[in-house]
Amino acid sequence: MKKAFLTGITGQDGSYLAELLLSKGYEVHGLIRRSSTFNTDRIDHLYRDVHEPNTKLFLHYGDLSVSGQLMDLLHSIAPDEIYHLGAQSHVRVSFDMPEYTGDITGLGTLRILEAIRKTGIKTKFYQASSSEMFGTAEPPQSEKTMFQPRSPYAAAKVYAYYIVQNYRDAYNLFATNGILFNHESPRRGETFVTRKITRAATQIKLGLKEKLYLGNLEAKRDWGYAGDFVEAMWLMLQQEKPDDFVIATGETHSVRDFAEKVFAKLDLDYKKYVAVDPRYFRPTEVDVLLGDSSKAKKILGWQPKVTFDELINMMIATDMEIARKEKTLVDAGFTCSNGGRLS
Repeated sequence: MKKAFLTGITGQDGSYLAELLLSKGYEVHGLIRRSSTFNTDRIDHLYRDVHEPNTKLFLHYGDLSVSGQLMDLLHSIAPDEIYHLGAQSHVRVSFDMPEYTGDITGLGTLRILEAIRKTGIKTKFYQASSSEMFGTAEPPQSEKTMFQPRSPYAAAKVYAYYIVQNYRDAYNLFATNGILFNHESPRRGETFVTRKITRAATQIKLGLKEKLYLGNLEAKRDWGYAGDFVEAMWLMLQQEKPDDFVIATGETHSVRDFAEKVFAKLDLDYKKYVAVDPRYFRPTEVDVLLGDSSKAKKILGWQPKVTFDELINMMIATDMEIARKEKTLVDAGFTCSNGGRLS
């Protein structure tokens, strides 16, 4: 039985990847931060009590800022594969918390690589790189495109990308970068623009909300399905030699296009409900991200399966169900605040 260690297991990608690995018979170990409240919603359906027989999912408290703890965990678990997904991953927030973003998103990667080197474990390492690293580079962007980061988050990811390459060459580690373009799902955090749109639109449809405030409506992104993208992560670590790959759909749509399509599917005119709030603009913007994943298709045999339209339908269906439950409670006399979330 193979063992895998995942940082960011409670996030969108971590939950889909954990599902995939468990379905393939892996023993999965996940790093989670200690909190006074549970933050494991996305993986609760996978978790079983460790005392039950044949349990294959184990969670460990830890933090990407504590190198000694990471070293101890990797030494004791000795995973065959490490998937490093954990980060401060919100681009707009990185402008407000640049030092923290650099520490966790950039140096967090270095700490894991150092733990691998110092413990001497034989493992394969995957680094979750980001299309945001390309910034203002001319589209389409591929593995040969020069990085032009436009945020503290993107700059931290560029550092992590190159430190992975350095450790691969310097210490002969199996370490690979997956440069993933935007990927969404019903499990996407509600502060990310796609989920923000589908949540608000379904709430507006049921009369729970009146307006949706967004930032730059003209920003264009290459949006795919997170479930497809985690399969690419796994395929990268099944290769004989480590390499770096762009993972993308090859299609681009603007935030305006996304919002218009979501509202139209609910028989609503987005122009009546969507307003622009300058506070959501980034100090430096990335206008167009469009990925060329020809290399991944050729070497990994990877192809995106879920279309842009299917992705939107999936997200609307999930958020409509949530909105209906909220409406039931509101109709029963509960108050609704914070953008529709029940208080």
